[in-house]
This record gives sequence, structure tokens and C-alpha cells, in this order.
Amino acid sequence: MCQDGIMIIRHNFIKFAASTNAEHMPKLNLLVLGIFLAACNNSGQSNKNTTDTVATASAVPQLEEVFGDNEYQLTGVAVAKDGRLFANYPYWAEKHAYSVVEVVNGKPVPYPDTTWNSFKKGDDGQNKFVCVQSVVADDQGFLWVVDAAGINLGPVYQGANKVLKINLATNQIDRIYHFPETVAGKDSYLNDIRIDNVNGFAYMTTSTNGGIVVLNIKTGESRLVLHDHYSVKADQHYHFEKNGRTMIVNSDGIALTPDQQWLYYKPLTDNKLYRINASLLRNFKTSMRTLQDSVQDLGRFVTTDGMICDNAGNLYMGDLEKNAIVKITPDLQMHYIAQDKTKLLWPDSYSISADGYLYISCSQITYPPVMPYKIFRLKL
Repeated sequence: MCQDGIMIIRHNFIKFAASTNAEHMPKLNLLVLGIFLAACNNSGQSNKNTTDTVATASAVPQLEEVFGDNEYQLTGVAVAKDGRLFANYPYWAEKHAYSVVEVVNGKPVPYPDTTWNSFKKGDDGQNKFVCVQSVVADDQGFLWVVDAAGINLGPVYQGANKVLKINLATNQIDRIYHFPETVAGKDSYLNDIRIDNVNGFAYMTTSTNGGIVVLNIKTGESRLVLHDHYSVKADQHYHFEKNGRTMIVNSDGIALTPDQQWLYYKPLTDNKLYRINASLLRNFKTSMRTLQDSVQDLGRFVTTDGMICDNAGNLYMGDLEKNAIVKITPDLQMHYIAQDKTKLLWPDSYSISADGYLYISCSQITYPPVMPYKIFRLKL
């Protein structure tokens, strides 16, 4: 590792931390991990000029609040085909009560039951949620839960990182997927997930060390790809600052086109966007070199946390720097569809309902807590 760069970043982080409220420190652990890892990696690739894709924010937001939690910080949101609403809460602070909930009559109800949401430090985390980062409802009636198991954004707790597939009809665990150390080891923080039920695969980002985890959901076999590739590393030449805080975080947002052909992904703290043909990822015999050479650099758009594709192939994501939501059409034209500096406090994750609403969780990362933490929806 480039020790000089690490020491400079550690020094600057200590100065930054000294001026930061202690209750936000758990959130910062992931950020500094991303900084440490990104400090020694340079993509060495010139940026494409895509200024013609950037639009001026002009749309009036029509954001409707659908849920709020006055105590705990949420990150993920999922809407099932029948309209059931789910959210998740990572174990990022000492005060933690539940990891996955279903919103019933406006109240968070632990899901699928209280036992799975009963984890305490010292417990065996294999059959409990430890630190859940995201939830996704698929088109076959299942809820997928990504348990990064990194308490306070630290190392994986006792090898307990996993992905759960839950049958929404029965509210029972259908399958639990685990990962070998070479795919998602102790320093891996699994982040977001997308499901391809047609071909039988799931794709996840890992945001600390950078990379894409490909999971065969039929066999349980998994593979880490594009690790250390420039496309999963935040661009050091892009200065991301929000509320006076400069951050560098690696691969995070991920989206799959409705024809299962393209996987879009990007680092969190720059405005670059990449994609790769998913058929290459599904073939575990594809060489790492071929995968690296097949990455398409789509140019510069916005900084975002999560992202999602609709059935028409439009890509939706947040603009963290402008408190906005953007739509990128299949021909890479970008349009702002909502902007609100009081509501869109770090738009985090997304889900699209059967009746055409974009659901948006706002996790308020880098913000002083503004209670409640909220989920909004926006008619597309």
C-alpha cells in the first residue's frame, strides 16, 4: 500500500472526526475505508466528454411521504408486486432494534419475525440479521435481503455475511446464501443487489474493497469480479463534498436492464457510469482479463448512491450534490425529474411499484439527523 497517502488521509480524517458529532462516527467508518482503499488506486483512464447528456433541473418535485421512522436510520426500500412495503436498517450505531421491517399501517413490524431481528453483539449471527444493508423485492414474489454483517461498518462479524431469499407468500426463509472468503471475506461490505430470475443469477456490489459479486442463485456458487478495476474505484480526480465533508467511496449503485442484458454500476463518490454485458458475468469461465476489457465507460452523469431500471430500460438515480432524482434514457439522455433540498436528504435506495411509483429511501448520510428518516414516492 502507498503508506504516505494513507497517512495523509488518516491525518485529515482524524481532524475531520474531531469536529464531528460522535453519533455519526459509525457511518464514517465505511467512508474512511473507502478513502484508504481508493488512495492507492488510479484508473489511469481519461474521461469521456458527455456534457450533452446533462440537463438543467427544472421539474417540480411531487414527492409523497409514505413512511417515517423517528428513531432509527434506514437505508433500503422494497415494494412487492402486491404493494407491500419493506425497509431495512443497518447496524451502524449502538442504538439498534430491528434490521428488516414490513411497514404495516404506517408502523415498522420486524420481518419475517422477531427472532431474525433479535441479534445482539455476542450472538451467533448465522441465523439472525446482523447488519442488513439492502432489501429488494423481485418479480417472482420473493424478498432478497443483503446482510453485510459489518457492525458499525467494521469487519464481517464471525463470517455471518449472507443473502436471504424470503417467500413473501409464506413469510418463510426459502434459502440462505453464504460466500467463501475469496468472494466476500472479512473486509468485504456487500451493498446492493439485483436479481435475474430468468437466468438464475444475482449481482451485488462490494463497496469497501470494490468489485462485483456474481451469485448463481440455483447452485449457490459465487465469484468476485472486477476487483480493483478502475470502474469499481472512485475517481480520485473528482472532488465529492457534501455539507462540508469530502468523501471517497467505491462501487455501490447497481442496476440490471429488464432484458437482463446489461448490468450498470458505479462508484458512489464520482459521477462516472459504467456497464458490462451480463452474459459475460454469468459465464464463470469468462477470464478476468476479458471482463475487464469488456467494461464500457459511459461517461459522466451524477453522483448517486443506489440506482434502478424500469421496464422500459430507463435508469433512475439520485444526484446527491443537488438533492435531486434523475432519469437516464436508454440513449443516455439525462433529465431531472425531481429536486427538493429539504426532503431528498441523501436519496439512498429505490424500488418501483407495480402501479408506477418510484420509492426513494433517504438515509441522511453526511447530514445531522432530521427525524424522522423517511421514504418518499414519486409518480413516474
